Formats: sequence, structure tokens, C-alpha cells
Amino acid sequence: MLSVPDCSNRSIALSRIIEALRAADVTGAEISERVITNDADAHELAMHGSPTILIDGRDLFVEAGTAPWVSCRLYRTAPVFQGAPSVAELIAAVTR
Repeated sequence: MLSVPDCSNRSIALSRIIEALRAADVTGAEISERVITNDADAHELAMHGSPTILIDGRDLFVEAGTAPWVSCRLYRTAPVFQGAPSVAELIAAVTR
């Protein structure tokens, strides 16, 4: 997971990732976090706002044409936007 310093959605994203991995019965997964503070690192690591959740190095939630940036991110989680994907969306992502 990539985030900016003091990201207000970091903890909810992390708790949903852990919940999704448990619900999908995924064992042995490693969760790592990196704090990004500049545009160069955001571009290099394909960070599309904070938090960016990467699975095997890929952002499965990025919308096409979105440029990397260092800022807050909202996820299109029905019926509203939220600061992290839903647990159901994360389960679908980790089981693909």
C-alpha cells in the first residue's frame, strides 16, 4: 500500500485489506506500506492518490487515463465514494 504522510484513509484501507485476505482465506500474503512524499516517487511506483493498494505490484482499482499523483484518493464504491475499496471489492481483487 502506498500512502502520503498522515493519510486519513490509511487505517481503513489497511483494516479492509486484512479483512478481505481473511475472508478469502488467503494465507502467506505480505502487506507492506510505503509513504510517498514526492511526485517523482509517485510516478515511479504508479501511485494514484493515497492510499493506493497494489496487488502483485498492480493497481487494480485505477481508472484508465489517471495520472500518478501525491494527494488523497477516493474509490468509486457503490453507492458512494470512499477512502478505500470495499471489503467485497478487495476480496474480488485478491481472488482474481
